[in-house]
Amino acid sequence: MAAANYLSSEDQFLCSICLDVFTDPVTTPCGHNFCKNCITEHWNTSDRCQCPMCNEVFNTRPDLRINTFISEMVVQFRQSAQQKTSSSEKQESKPGEVPCDVCTGTKLMALKSCLVCLASYCETHLEPHLTASRLKRHQLIDPVENLEDRMCTKHDKPLELFCKTDQMCVCMLCPILDHKMHEFVPLKEEYEGKKVELKKTEAEIQQMIQKRRLKIQEIKHSVDLSEEDADREIAEGVQVFTDLKESVERGQANLINTIKEKQKTTEKQAEAFIKELEQEISELMKRSTEVVQLSLSEDHLHLLQSVQSSNIHHPPPTKDWTKVSVPPASYEGTVVRAVVQLEETLSKEMKKLVEAELKRVQKFAVDVTLDPDTANPELILSDDGKQVKHGDVRKNLPNNPERYSFYNVVLGKQSFSSGRFYFEVQVKRKTKWDLGVARESINRKRQIQPSPQEGYWTIWLRNENEYEALAGPSVSLSLKSQPQKVGVFVDYEEGLVSFYDVDAAALIYSFTGCSFTEKLLPYFCPCNNDGGKNSAPLIISPVGVN
Repeated sequence: MAAANYLSSEDQFLCSICLDVFTDPVTTPCGHNFCKNCITEHWNTSDRCQCPMCNEVFNTRPDLRINTFISEMVVQFRQSAQQKTSSSEKQESKPGEVPCDVCTGTKLMALKSCLVCLASYCETHLEPHLTASRLKRHQLIDPVENLEDRMCTKHDKPLELFCKTDQMCVCMLCPILDHKMHEFVPLKEEYEGKKVELKKTEAEIQQMIQKRRLKIQEIKHSVDLSEEDADREIAEGVQVFTDLKESVERGQANLINTIKEKQKTTEKQAEAFIKELEQEISELMKRSTEVVQLSLSEDHLHLLQSVQSSNIHHPPPTKDWTKVSVPPASYEGTVVRAVVQLEETLSKEMKKLVEAELKRVQKFAVDVTLDPDTANPELILSDDGKQVKHGDVRKNLPNNPERYSFYNVVLGKQSFSSGRFYFEVQVKRKTKWDLGVARESINRKRQIQPSPQEGYWTIWLRNENEYEALAGPSVSLSLKSQPQKVGVFVDYEEGLVSFYDVDAAALIYSFTGCSFTEKLLPYFCPCNNDGGKNSAPLIISPVGVN
């Protein structure tokens, strides 16, 4: 029964010096047990001969003999431990797991590591740390490898403090020897603070992940919308070209029918004339036969009487054919008229397309206001920044780099470096003007001819009805009507700048294949007064979908 009690308390067989199972156990006069070598070496290195457990001092070193009873109990304990180990092979450490530092032979998987002992223990060898009062104070953590990294490399002491000045882990001697006047906190305190920071960082990372997941959803949604738009555009485009194809085929069929009808009419007229001529020929041939027969008669009296009693000297009644003709059918203008009709159909389809396109681009309307810091000193801007006209007096304004010096130009305050935008400008009652967009970096102090090469994408009006796109070289524009309101649309990524006659829902001109690399600004030039002929202002108008 006593042996069973001993066997049930494994800590009774562990030396408090080496923390391992007794080897040659001896008992001191105070009643404590140690390995013979452990207590002997302890006393050899100590000034006084005393018990490591209770600190009782012995005036003379005791004569220690092996405690046979405990030795026998240790043998039984070892046998029991071996049986327990053999029955726990499943706990043997595997690659990637931390092995027990105490096990000899087969290394079992460690359950905990001790930051004080700098060792890892399996279930069996961990027992003293769970039962011995002195070992219970040691700090246990989940098993980790390389416990030597937790020792100060300079002082060979456990890293127990954190130097906030140098942001590093130190031992208890570091503040005295190497980190004087530095700020220190216990590792646990810094650990708790770092955990809070890490938790905050993790929350921020999760928020970033969530934002990116939302961005992925947004991009996928954009792709879906783009696919829907593409399908719709394809369907509408196919329908338009199908209608045009059918219109061309109808025009071609009508042209062929018209030409054939004209030819048929000519053939019928010719057939009628030929039939009438053939009838006259038949009558004439009949008369000719009568004349020949009469001329062959040898009866003098009969011939004379026959000639006198008949109209044989007169031919049968016939038409005067000298002025009768069948001219070839006239086809002049037939093809032209067919093409003109096709062109009218195409114009109607174009108008429908431009109307639909204008409605779409108007959805990208932006609020544009004029920037007085860029305005030429001769220009007059309205208080709301929506109107500009030329004045007769040059104002005394700061000659800042943004201001135009030579041209009567003002730029918009708003700049755009991505996406699509649209604005409308009223040009009513003006005889000349310039409109468009310009690069932010353009030189506003020198005289140049606006062009895409110089950073301008503009159109202008001159002499009341001469429109040009300043494409470098300029392109003359033939417009069916004079625009009263011009819409300007830019697709930055597509490299597109388009101008529309808003009221007529007609496309004026498009710059395509542009390469934008910096911010774009709306560009306005009301030109000079021209003696009052061009005094009307350019007005940035609110966009209302037609």
